Amino acid sequence: MAGMARKWAGSAVGRLRQGWRPALEAAAAATVAWIVAARLIGHPDPFFAPSAALIVLGEARGKRLRQTVEMVLGVAAGVLAADLAVQSLGPGTGTVFLVLLLTIGLMLTIGASSRLTVQAAVSALYLVAVAAPQGGGLVPFRFVDALIGGAVALAASQLMVARDPLGPLVAEARRTYGDLADLLDRIDRALAGADEKAARAALDRAREVDGCVDRFRVAVQACSESLRLRVRKRRHLDQVAEVEATCHQLDYAVRNIRVLARNGVTLTRLGTPAPPELSEAIRALGEAVRAAADALSTDLGGHSDADRHAERADHAALQAVRLAARMLRADPPLPLIMIVGQIRATAIDLLRGVGVDDAAVLGRVDEALGLPNT
Repeated sequence: MAGMARKWAGSAVGRLRQGWRPALEAAAAATVAWIVAARLIGHPDPFFAPSAALIVLGEARGKRLRQTVEMVLGVAAGVLAADLAVQSLGPGTGTVFLVLLLTIGLMLTIGASSRLTVQAAVSALYLVAVAAPQGGGLVPFRFVDALIGGAVALAASQLMVARDPLGPLVAEARRTYGDLADLLDRIDRALAGADEKAARAALDRAREVDGCVDRFRVAVQACSESLRLRVRKRRHLDQVAEVEATCHQLDYAVRNIRVLARNGVTLTRLGTPAPPELSEAIRALGEAVRAAADALSTDLGGHSDADRHAERADHAALQAVRLAARMLRADPPLPLIMIVGQIRATAIDLLRGVGVDDAAVLGRVDEALGLPNT
């Protein structure tokens, strides 16, 4: 028990050390929004100013400026729609339904995430159930408060980007590569245990990883946009352009691993035990993904060991192909042959993603697979 408590405490301290700065920034932005609405505007209950600041700031990291502005306007419009509905219909069950429907519809219109949608809906519900206007005409304090909170969040997000323009991109890159490595671990466990149910769950997860790559692509665009607005930081634009090319290769890798997962489901249905080389190959591929993440992150951070991590990715990817090649010697079933092909294709994408000369990639991978080098 004592060991578990120490482990939990260590994890908690690590999370606090990693997240204290965003927490402080969010608290400061919400407080500033409250002060502006209460002191400058004179609203006696400016709940929606700090609320909107927290909602928008929580979603603004890694987003493009246009998307953040749309979020601000969407949150404010949701508050205004809720206010109008309550003013027209009064509090009640029908009003609750209408307000939630309008708010969720507006969030869907601006392409908000499920988290932002829920937060906005909760704020609208608070307006109906707790802070419904009592008589009199419509006074758009809440709408103005939401705009104030959103504007403060927008300014705070830009200040954070100015301090570390590459930070959100590095975080999203690690998250995306981490999701892909975790997917390979799931596939490995399913195939090692010949577990069809787990293999299907891994395939379902493989379909979801496409969304991770989309978020990565948006983070690349947002970073590029931010750098162009800051003359002193434009030297990083070439790096971001390279990351954009890497993002394309990662997209191909995700598609290949999804096909791998689909063939894994078929393999488990055959009831044939997977050879030990398959697990070793998939694990090596996962190590290549993690090393590629380290290479990209350290390169963006300006660290000198980026090349070392790229070499790790190179070695692990080729090792995965060598291990996969051994399975072709024993007349394997068709799904296993397909999996070997996807390991080869994924290795090519990872090598291209870490900057290996494109002309040499195919030759090196096919040599590792035992094919004649043409």
